[in-house]
Amino acid sequence: MKRRSWSLVFRNAAEGIVYGFRTQRNVRVHSGVAVIMCSAGFIFGISRTDWMFVLTAIFLVLVTELMNTAVEAAVDLAHPHIHPLAKAAKDTAAGAVLLAAVFAVVIGCMVFFKPVLHWLGF
Repeated sequence: MKRRSWSLVFRNAAEGIVYGFRTQRNVRVHSGVAVIMCSAGFIFGISRTDWMFVLTAIFLVLVTELMNTAVEAAVDLAHPHIHPLAKAAKDTAAGAVLLAAVFAVVIGCMVFFKPVLHWLGF
């Protein structure tokens, strides 16, 4: 197998991210929520530890979304017709995204609960 240059490796990876952003509504939605959460983090001045949790949650959701996109594309290529195993693969990948999103919501609630209450005057 031919060795590829580092620039080609990074370009291919960037193309995959762009493909996901352009073709997958949920990647765009999660990216928008990520921007909102990062903005809230700056506004509320969350701690370094809270930033680590928030960024971990954000990237976990985005990574699983991109992996879900990859699984769906590979399954569609391998078996374009409805098949129980194709459904299982797609549903399992979507389940991973759901778990990551629930994790992100839990982290968001834990990190932003007190700052939001304080901002509301409670």
